[in-house]
Amino acid sequence: MSGTILVVDDEVHIRMLLEQTLEELEDDFGVDILTAGDGVEGMGIISREKPNVVFLDIMMPKMNGYEVCRQVRSDPALSGVKIVLLTAKGQEADRKHGLDAGACMYLTKPFDPDKVLEVAKELLRG
Repeated sequence: MSGTILVVDDEVHIRMLLEQTLEELEDDFGVDILTAGDGVEGMGIISREKPNVVFLDIMMPKMNGYEVCRQVRSDPALSGVKIVLLTAKGQEADRKHGLDAGACMYLTKPFDPDKVLEVAKELLRG
């Protein structure tokens, strides 16, 4: 299992927590972990690096997670990118909106680090 994971969140402590959570994959499987602080930066990295998995916050400045999701889904070159929305918006309508935008999974904050690790492994395996 190898690949690249991108964490896109405008909150520094959330990015750091996710990086620490996913570090095990870096050490054990050689997975690269990239980070971005907003949707525009995230979209640039997704276009350039084509990560296997993206953990994507919804409420961010410049470009929100739904917009990033739709943009990724509209580009055939990025069809292999799997997006996991990670958000404090836990309503069913929000979940549906995220899945309709093209996310393959929806996790709510506060998240369980073990669950994040499990999801990352599952999606990297394909």
